[in-house]
Amino acid sequence: MKKFSLIILVIVALFSLTACGDSSKKESKETKSDKKKVYKVGVDATYPPFEWQVNGEYKGIDIDLIKAIADKAGFEIEIQSMDFKGIIPALQSKQLDISIAGMSITDERKKIIDFSNPYFDAGLSVVVSKDNTSIKSGADLNGKTIAVKKGTSGATYAVENFASKGAKVIQFDNSPAMFEEVKAGRADALIEDYPVISYAIVDQKLPLKVVGDRLNADQYGIGVLKGSNDGLVKQINDALAELKADGTYQEIVDQYLK
Repeated sequence: MKKFSLIILVIVALFSLTACGDSSKKESKETKSDKKKVYKVGVDATYPPFEWQVNGEYKGIDIDLIKAIADKAGFEIEIQSMDFKGIIPALQSKQLDISIAGMSITDERKKIIDFSNPYFDAGLSVVVSKDNTSIKSGADLNGKTIAVKKGTSGATYAVENFASKGAKVIQFDNSPAMFEEVKAGRADALIEDYPVISYAIVDQKLPLKVVGDRLNADQYGIGVLKGSNDGLVKQINDALAELKADGTYQEIVDQYLK
């Protein structure tokens, strides 16, 4: 009888251990499935009002927007800052999952990137020193020295439209460097995205001015490596649409651009 009871106790104990093991595995699977996907996001932190650093913290339209999109879509992000010209190569090498860096949607970039729906209407502007009276628009740039930022649509536009007409195009790694080039008189003009230079002139009290009409009608898009994640692009588009509909998008923009 005692022997039979002992056998029963052993069977019960084994059953309990098995049940606990199954429960533990189930809990582990549930925890794993509940974990949010983390995406690495590339920005250029020298590009206010879209992205820059203050006391080690990233801020700007792009930063606030991608955080709001991530929150709405249910994923997490890790911000990684780099020179603008390095963002597309970083996407191609899988060092980044997403780019949001005031990047204009162009046919050339569409060969490499799947863009979200446009999130900002920008456009390029010609900028000269405040006391310059000889350059009034892009038509006056022939034969002049023009500062641009490497890898940008402004650089492409300057090369394609002015270099062939005798203009000298000098390329820099960041916006502050080309601002300084015009301030110092080493360049006659620079080409920059309208909202960026308009903000910089006021915020930094730069002795520069915008002249003429915008050169084009660029729109910014959020980028994902072409063909790598259609589902992520859809998540971004859906979240962006919701943020525009509920007023959050406009609140973000108004915080930086009046």
